This record gives sequence, structure tokens and C-alpha cells, in this order.
Amino acid sequence: MTLRSLLRWTAPLLLAASLHAHAQAQTTLRIGFQKSASLLTLQKSNGSLEKKLAPLGVSVKWVEFPAGPQLLEGLNVGAVDVGFVGEAPPIFAQAAGARFVYIGFDPAAPEAEAIVVPKDSTIKTVADLKGRKVALNKGSNVHYLLVKALEKQGLKPTDLQVVYLPPADARAAFERGAVDAWVIWDPFLAAVEQQSGARVLADGRGLVNNYAYYLAERSFAEKQPQVIQALFDDTQAQANWLKGNIKAAAAVIAPLQGLAPEVVEKSLTRYQFGVQPLTPAVAAEQQKIADTFHALGLIPKPIRVADALPGAAKVAEAAR
Repeated sequence: MTLRSLLRWTAPLLLAASLHAHAQAQTTLRIGFQKSASLLTLQKSNGSLEKKLAPLGVSVKWVEFPAGPQLLEGLNVGAVDVGFVGEAPPIFAQAAGARFVYIGFDPAAPEAEAIVVPKDSTIKTVADLKGRKVALNKGSNVHYLLVKALEKQGLKPTDLQVVYLPPADARAAFERGAVDAWVIWDPFLAAVEQQSGARVLADGRGLVNNYAYYLAERSFAEKQPQVIQALFDDTQAQANWLKGNIKAAAAVIAPLQGLAPEVVEKSLTRYQFGVQPLTPAVAAEQQKIADTFHALGLIPKPIRVADALPGAAKVAEAAR
């Protein structure tokens, strides 16, 4: 084979390889996160994920959202590729037609969310909330906590005056007495406990699991498994360090969350941290939340959590 013919044969292959390498070099993992998500906040601050993904030619863009529902909207419109949220936001998002898949979860943390009242409130039990104003972030993980806490007392959300407010606005309303109770998660929970003496009526223990989920845009999850694996490897490494160094981790995270180190330290002790692959048992628990929300009219139609699991689209296609 002459040099000219060899070049004619190899040039297209070299061009394709070059284009592929260029495309890889341009890949960006866009992560939706909430400042309250302590582990991701730690990862963002120390650049560990960027170092982990550099050999793959992948950069990282961090996109902050005030809460899970807004993050899911960002995922749905293509603003982010991966996000981390509580139990309820994926239910509401799936009911609204959002396209995503569950790719992992954090262990249960029932103590990391609670219903609180002012320290001098006359409200002593969850049953006393009947007819009262209760603030929460609509569609967030605490939405399910309120439902289950009321259910235990034979009540429904319609027996209360539920006021939907994001955390910052809810804290202000709570402190000026515009609402009687607040359903909130850490670190906002630890902050209001330590800074205003708020009293816990009930946390998630015996009521809810309070899992947290890693979600991804479906096509990204299918096309970039190596990126997701690298994300999880780094997340687990950071989780291991955090759990063994809570005080040091709190010192790093506190200024980023705008909180005192002792507040962050308290909140960190109530989470387990450490991403795991989604199991059938955990998916079944998520289905219970979806069924409960539909029965209460909180979502307009029943959903199947299984439809948002990896591989669900291929299974559905094969069944046709």
C-alpha cells in the first residue's frame, strides 16, 4: 500500500477520532444543587469532582436552586444534567411529565426534617395543628412528612391552613408569628432550633424515611454512564471523609451556607451520607409516596415510579 493510499484510507478515521476527542473535551456535567445539600456544597468548594472528571475530559458546572421543585424544573427544561433532591419533588415532577431517571439515593435521614413551633407556642402535639397555619415548601420532602404526621392523628392537610413558602420566606413568617408551625429540613431545621429555640413537635422518626435522590436527564444517564460513575465515586469518597471529620466539614461548609459552624455540625449528625444504587425496596417506598399524594389529590394522576428507573424506556419499547 502506498503512502498516498494509506493516508486516503486512514484520514477519515483520524478525523473521526479527532472529532470524538474534541466532543469529549467539550463535555460538561451540569449539577443542580441546593446550598442546603451539605455534601454537594463540600464537593463544590474543594473541587474534588473536577479533579475526578478531568481525565475523562469533562468539566463541571454547578447550578444552584432554592429547593427541590425548582431544581426538577431545571432538569426538565435541560438546564442541568444531574440533580440531588428529597423524596417528594420527583413525584410532583413525574406527575407533571418531567423526563428524568433515578440513578441513586442517600440513606434514610428521618431526624433531618421536622415540624417545629415557636418555643412559647401553646401547640403541644401534632393534633393541635388542626385549623392552624402551617408553612412548608410545596412539593418538597417535608410535604410527605406533614401528610404522614397528620395521618397518624386522623387528620388531613385540608384540616389545616397550609401556607406554601420557600425556606427563607417561611422562616421570616414563622418568626413574626404569621404562621403557627413550620415543616422544614436541615440545615434550616438546626438553624431555627439553635437561633430561636424552636420546639420540635415531630420529626420523621417512625413516620418517613426521608431518603434523598440523585436524578439525571434520561438521555444523559444513557450516554454518559462513566461520568455518573465518576460522580458517585467522588461523592462516596467525600461522604466517607465527612462522616469521619464532622467538625472540620462543618467549618468548611458553614460560611458557604451562611450559618454558624455549630448549626451545620448539628445538621450533619442527622444525615448518613453515601450514595447507593437504587434498590427495589427503596423504589417501592417512593411508590407509596406517589400513591399517597394521588389519593389526597396533591398530584392530578397516578404515576408509576418504575417508569422513571434506568432501563424503563427500553423495557417499555420491548413490550410493544
